[in-house]
Amino acid sequence: MSRGKVRIVVLAAGRSARFGTAKLLAEFRGKPLLHHALSAAQGACPGNVCLVVGHDSDEISRAAGRLADTVIINKDFASGIGSSIASGVRACRDQSDAILITLADQPLVSSSHLAELVSRWTGDANEIIASRFSGVSGPPVLFAGALFDQLEDLHGDVGAREILHRSSSILRTVGFEAASVDIDTPADLEALSDRLPT
Repeated sequence: MSRGKVRIVVLAAGRSARFGTAKLLAEFRGKPLLHHALSAAQGACPGNVCLVVGHDSDEISRAAGRLADTVIINKDFASGIGSSIASGVRACRDQSDAILITLADQPLVSSSHLAELVSRWTGDANEIIASRFSGVSGPPVLFAGALFDQLEDLHGDVGAREILHRSSSILRTVGFEAASVDIDTPADLEALSDRLPT
């Protein structure tokens, strides 16, 4: 079975409440967290990267520059991550056979890991290809077309994790422990920078 077109949706709409400032503009290894996520996405699916923004949307959009092929504004971002996933899927589904959802605050996610998630997809519309870390399955996650309606129905602060467990789709996983690292606070970023110096 031949694989279809994959688009990557990078979620960057949150308020960074625990960070205190614009988290995604904070630097790690000499560039903003946002750029790490977008560069990884472009490396895996060049020309097919959608960025979902909400809080500080103008600033985040400007910072993304040409690394984002499409910018989607989620006006309901304050309600939670579910609305951002739904916004991204709604905007991209007509040009996609599968959508890979990734978070902008996972700076160790690499283009090679994203590419492996894509390569593991057989082209079946009922497949989910998730990252596996710390004993759980989570983002980045590729959802094939049969899951789009469920993703678009998400709202509030309910993410896509419940779809992994309630769905009758085929779930495959790719081990990638580095996906367990996400940045919520300045202390998280400082600890990561100390552990992984430039």
